[in-house]
Amino acid sequence: MVVANGRLKPSPIASAAKEITQLFKPLKKEAPLPSQPAMGFFTDTSVCIGCKACEVACKQWNELPAIDPMWTGTSYDNTQRLGATTWRHVQFIEKIERRVPKELNVIQPVPATTATSGPMPSLPLFDSAFADTKTLNATLNAMDSLVEADSQPDGTALPFFNTDRWLMHSDVCKHCRHAPCQEACPTGAIIRTEFDTVYVQQDICNGCSYCNLACPFGVIEHSHEAGNDGTSHKCTLCYDRMKDGITPACAKACPTESIQFGNVEELRQRARDRVGLLHERGLKEARLFGADDEVLEGGLNSFFLLLDEPEVYNLPRNPLRPINNVIPTSLHVIAAAALMGIAGILAFRKG
Repeated sequence: MVVANGRLKPSPIASAAKEITQLFKPLKKEAPLPSQPAMGFFTDTSVCIGCKACEVACKQWNELPAIDPMWTGTSYDNTQRLGATTWRHVQFIEKIERRVPKELNVIQPVPATTATSGPMPSLPLFDSAFADTKTLNATLNAMDSLVEADSQPDGTALPFFNTDRWLMHSDVCKHCRHAPCQEACPTGAIIRTEFDTVYVQQDICNGCSYCNLACPFGVIEHSHEAGNDGTSHKCTLCYDRMKDGITPACAKACPTESIQFGNVEELRQRARDRVGLLHERGLKEARLFGADDEVLEGGLNSFFLLLDEPEVYNLPRNPLRPINNVIPTSLHVIAAAALMGIAGILAFRKG
């Protein structure tokens, strides 16, 4: 310390040391928060009614902008997909098949000529569509009086026993145990929280979009719409609510308890029990996706009970971890470079 005007002042060396300490302060690594039990979602699609309350609750709590509704022409679902501003998405998977009862023989040949214009040109697509339309109209008119005996098993009234059905699926980030997005992130912006969920730190994300390409489920998305920052966004599993012991907004809003939140291990057991119950009731196609350790070599913290094959729900049956290709690809590059080098040396020697 130096005495100046009767006051103690830090020496130049002490001042320089303090400045250097402040300079390196941002690099200081804070101690991690105490680990908590892994938390996640179990989404039971067999009781989802497609109300989209989870979508609305998610947008309201996270202050995400609404998207402009549009008629896609392929589905009544106008949200279409997960994205930077849609962290919950209820899929409408419409499996409606028009079947002609065997009692009806309504297919009529399309006339090849007309009285006024002579022979009609060959229009296979038009002719096929015209015949299909006539068949469909006749079928619909007769449907009120004819019911197919095999359309629904006796004694059942559940909609998923019928081949004509809408499958509802509330999709969300899977919070994978081995998250490809986290493995691909070059800045460390994507981390695992103390609840074993996957979280994007917006102040560290540089918007490179590597995570977008790595995610096998098409969940995370780079966008300028969500906060106009040009970074990647996805479901946080309501990390802010979890820290205060509050259920995530989507699970809180679900009226049928299709979305269940809790300890992952407890949810997995609950999911297995639910599948066993559905099998006992005759729904043999019920299955779990992501509840075991096979998906992405560790399983998902947000998993699903499905009523059909995963591909029907736009879920890859065996998603790949891009990081598994890093070492083989690197070895191939090294081998190719070595061969090119050897070939170059030999070419110069011959010359």
